[in-house]
Amino acid sequence: MIHATRIAALAGAFSLLGGVAVAQEFQFNLSTSQPVTDPLVIAMQGAEKRIEERSKGRVVVTIYPSSQLGEDNDVLEQIRGGAPIAVLVDAGRLAPFKQELGILAAPYLVDDYTQYAAITGSSVYKEWVEKLAADAGLRLLNYNWFQGTRQMFTKKLIEKPADLNGVRVRTINAPSWIATISAMGATPAPMAWSEVYSALQLGAVDGAEAQLTGAAGIKLQEVTTNVALTNHIQLFTGLATSEQWWKSLPEDIKTIIDEELKAAGNEATRMTAEKLAEVRSMMEKAGVAFNDVDLAPFREATAKVYEEVGLIEAREALKPYLPKAQ
Repeated sequence: MIHATRIAALAGAFSLLGGVAVAQEFQFNLSTSQPVTDPLVIAMQGAEKRIEERSKGRVVVTIYPSSQLGEDNDVLEQIRGGAPIAVLVDAGRLAPFKQELGILAAPYLVDDYTQYAAITGSSVYKEWVEKLAADAGLRLLNYNWFQGTRQMFTKKLIEKPADLNGVRVRTINAPSWIATISAMGATPAPMAWSEVYSALQLGAVDGAEAQLTGAAGIKLQEVTTNVALTNHIQLFTGLATSEQWWKSLPEDIKTIIDEELKAAGNEATRMTAEKLAEVRSMMEKAGVAFNDVDLAPFREATAKVYEEVGLIEAREALKPYLPKAQ
């Protein structure tokens, strides 16, 4: 019979040799509104594996898709309280804490998603990020997760802003998003992403503005019949976590998490861009019609949003990093 102390010694030896699980020091959760099939979650899963491997099990990552930890705004409040969570959000949701960041979710800011890199690499953006951390306790780790270009999903043909009059359109519950949809001519109906399908099915809303991959994830092709390619927002998002929790981490752990989540954002962007044509084809086969629109009237209609939500100075500050037409 092996003595109990012998068993304990053997267990200790095995833990030193192998063990990922026994070496855990830090628990880190990733939250997103998107389902497990979305490129964003797939990229998170890759980051989860690499973070745990590089940290030799000191960090254990758990991913919560489909808003399992709550809606994004609610998760942000948990994070501000010090919870070890990073939530994938657009900057419109961060605007109440740092107004200037809201410009990253403003209409027609750029013409193509690749133009965001110049903005997020700028000293202006980095100053805003540090101010957000200092004043609101939210550390924006990165902002390089492209979810797709926002389009208008409806049950009727939309060709110009006037066609949206009286149309109730689901949008994100953040000031710049609500102002944008209103300026486009629709009646904004902010609600949780998880409620959109049933709201369209029951007629509580008439449409939703969304990116193709996200829309496919909740099967909007089953409850809408038309997609107007308004291209009103290039939807980039970033991972926001607790500044209090982030500052408590050792530098080597910070480096691992930072590098791997940034790499995952780049991977998510690549996969999303590659999947757009496939998703459109699938939706067309399901009976959804896509139509191009003249973007000029929509650009003109939404130009006032920058003043309405206090982003004129922010846009001026970013002017050196925006497309020349801006």
